[in-house]
Order: sequence, then C-alpha cells, then structure tokens
Amino acid sequence: MAALNKKSVDDINVAGKRVLVRCDFNVPLKDGVITDENRLVAALPTIRKLIADGGKVILCSHLGKPKNGPEAKFSLAPVAARLSELLGQEVKFAADDEVVGENARAAVAAMKDGDVILLENTRFRKEETKNIESFSKDLASIADVFVNDAFGTAHRAHCSNVGVTEYVDTAVVGYLMEKEIKFLGQAVEDPVRPFVAILGGAKVADKLNVISNLLEKCDTLIIGGGMAYTFAKAQGYEIGTSLCDDTKIEYCAEMIKKAEELGKKLLLPVDAVTTDHFPEPIDDPAIETITVDIDKIPADRMGMDIGPKTRALYAEAVKSARTVVWNGPMGVFENPVLAAGTKAVAEALAETEATTIIGGGDSAAAVNQMGFGPKMTHISTGGGASLEFLEGKELPGVAAANDR
Repeated sequence: MAALNKKSVDDINVAGKRVLVRCDFNVPLKDGVITDENRLVAALPTIRKLIADGGKVILCSHLGKPKNGPEAKFSLAPVAARLSELLGQEVKFAADDEVVGENARAAVAAMKDGDVILLENTRFRKEETKNIESFSKDLASIADVFVNDAFGTAHRAHCSNVGVTEYVDTAVVGYLMEKEIKFLGQAVEDPVRPFVAILGGAKVADKLNVISNLLEKCDTLIIGGGMAYTFAKAQGYEIGTSLCDDTKIEYCAEMIKKAEELGKKLLLPVDAVTTDHFPEPIDDPAIETITVDIDKIPADRMGMDIGPKTRALYAEAVKSARTVVWNGPMGVFENPVLAAGTKAVAEALAETEATTIIGGGDSAAAVNQMGFGPKMTHISTGGGASLEFLEGKELPGVAAANDR
C-alpha cells in the first residue's frame, strides 16, 4: 500500500461519524443459508476497528446478479443475521428495495456510536453497475466517510465503490483491501525469488494478458486446466475433443517462444487424464478415465486433468520456490475422479516454505474445499480483481481512494 500511497482506516478518525463500508458479501446461498462465509470473516477486522473507534458503521454490498431490480432470493437479510453472530452484536438489516430509501435513512438517523447496519443489495438499484450519479449521491448522503474493503469488486467502476467517492470528502481502504494489495502487489512487483506462477482454468482468452505479463515477472510459469490443450495444439499435438480455443493457438505459440527468448521456464502438461465425455452431473463419480501422454490423446477423448507425471513435475517446480501465485484449477476439480491434479498442486503449496498466494475464484474454492486453506499465506477474495491485478491493470476501486 505504501507504493500506492492510499489512506487506510488507520489514517482517519471516525468517532461519531457515519462510515459507509463497501464490503464483498457476494456469498453462496442455498435455501437461505450461507454455504461459504470466508468473505464475511475476511471483512470482520475492518468492521471491528470502526466499531471500536466509535463510528456508526453502515455496510453495503452486492449479492448475485439480479436482472430486474429487487428479488427476494438476492436479499442480504441472511448476511445481516450471520454477521450479527460473528460480531457478537446486532447488525440491523435496513430492508429497503431502494437501498437508500425511507427505511434505510430512518435506520441511519437512529444510529448510536458503535452501531452497525447493513443496507440491502446495491444491485437492486439498476444504476449501480452503470455508475450513475443519482445512486452514488444517495449513498454519499448517508455517509461522512467511505471505506472500500471489497477487493472482489475493485476492478469494477460501480456506484458503491467508485461513484460514491466523488461525493464524500474522505475515502480510504480497509484492512482486507490493504492486505490484498500488499500480497498481490509484492508478488508481482518485488517477489522473493524464485517466483513461480501457476495458471489454470478453462479459457486462454480469460488470461491472455496475465500470461504475457507474468512471463516477464516470474522465473517459472506453470500452465494447467482447460487452457493447457490450446498450448498442446500449438505444439502440434493431437488433443482429441479437449477444450481448445482455435483463435488463440498462434498466441500460445508466441508465448512459448517468448518464454524461450526471456530465458523463463514454461511448464506445460506432459500427460493428461482423459474421458470420453464431460461428466453430467459434473460430480459424477462413475466417470471412466484413461491417462495418456499429452501428444497421444485419442481423437474421441478429452483431457480433463493433468496426469501423474505432470503432477510430479509441477510439485517439484514448486518445492524450490520462495513466492508462488496460483490462479485457476488444473482440471475439473468439482469431480472427485478429476481432482487429483488440483489436489497435487494444493498439496505441494501447503508443504512449501514459500509465500503462497491463491488468486481467488475456483482455485480459492478448491484449496478451501480440500482443506489446504489454512496452510496458504493468503487466499484472495477476488478472482476477477486478482486477475486484472496480475495483468498489471489499475483497479478503479483502489484508484478512487484518497492518496496519503
């Protein structure tokens, strides 16, 4: 954060002030129950700091993608209930389809120092994602201070993380945002070497600029997941019915050449676990597999995970690393039969003494589900934001905070 020179919650006095905090409470819900509360837990240090300092804490967040205004299934009411339990004090839910309507304004007006309320889903207002002035002004009208602690939406210029900052005098970042920038920023700009980056996931297109940028920053780049097969095709291999982006084959060939020219190690799969169809449902444990060398995938089969030789190769590369950034699984980790590659990488990271940074999204879900979460140095709360950060892009949500 020092390099970005942004003010944080430690730089301000909030006693008696209304503090609007943008959190990332976009949590998975099943039958009204939160199934993964990592994002709630990650927000607690900032909230507790503001309570302790005597602020009137007004929390806001989006949840899901409501398309037609307010929808009950996207209400943040369950989040308020669970936050109350986690904080050990009431988090009053300001139920208000307008987000900042009569109910919310009355709740804010009644607040005492140290009270906490949660506004309704910011995306119930269609202006939110378009960063339209009217909603930004509404949010600013109930706040003296704005704190952005939602790294998960830092790459989006929305009303509740960017627009609102134009109408308040004080806009700072919270502890979670500070932590995200510290770990991701240091990893990319000043890593302890050797620096190993691991990229997986389905599409090359999603990670075009990340691959290119990381090749210039890291010592070793490891590729897995569905996008590995486009690289395999770029090497001239038969990949059967594996996922492939034919428009990016030339790009993958260029990246292989770029790695050679820069003297960087680019590790690609040497074998693959294949199936004759994509599992339906995705977690079907009866799916049959055959493991083959990467250049010998039968024409009627698809690569679904990295094979044992690749797992050993990747684990060995991680052993000597001092900094590791990982974004994207190695295969269809949601299926127990096709999760071995992702698990092998997670295991290798858990055993290394390196600083290990998991770049949110599916890789974060995988390490947590597999029980390796506590052994990672940092698990990012933002998949898309961490990707754009690794690309070297400026994040609007961070840029909008006051400079020191």
